[in-house]
Amino acid sequence: MAEIDKNQSGDTRRDFLKKSSLFTALSLTPLTVLKAADQKVDERFAELFEKIPLNLKVNNKAYTLKVEPRVTLLDLLREQLHLTGTKKGCDHGQCGACTVHVDGVRVNSCLSLAAMNEGKSITTIEGLAKGDELHPMQAAFIKHDGFQCGYCTPGQIMSAVACVREGHANSKDEIREYMSGNICRCGAYPNIVDAIHEVKEGGKVI
Repeated sequence: MAEIDKNQSGDTRRDFLKKSSLFTALSLTPLTVLKAADQKVDERFAELFEKIPLNLKVNNKAYTLKVEPRVTLLDLLREQLHLTGTKKGCDHGQCGACTVHVDGVRVNSCLSLAAMNEGKSITTIEGLAKGDELHPMQAAFIKHDGFQCGYCTPGQIMSAVACVREGHANSKDEIREYMSGNICRCGAYPNIVDAIHEVKEGGKVI
């Protein structure tokens, strides 16, 4: 009978081939599994960014749009609807430059996902005036020089209108309190307060 070849460890050639085959199978299987798993993760990740339908009204105009779930109301207004009066300031809801009205309530649009506003009515600074006729709050800001660089002004005006509508403009101290979420880096606060106080005292419907 032919002698069976053995290596130094005492394994036969057949044993060595079996172990080699097993090692190869074990080393390749995880790669295959990982590849399949990665593909599933990629597919699930891609699903998150598929565009979804959105119906809303902006400045009394109805829109039917397609948006990614991650898009904010601010980015929708500026980038898709080209309503750039609403400003991107801190993007963290701390400066108030992006303030708009959603169903009549002031909202920091940088903190609101567009998809959350399905069926709602949005008003931006572009929707306040009636044609060439300025909104009373816009006219008051001009009269009292309530702005310098003007970057924060759209958000200031939108908050100011809401402040009066909410009944929080009964005194200058109250106005300061309820306008504190809007930052003016130029420091035009006294003039802003005067503008809001005049509109409130004038009793104009806003």
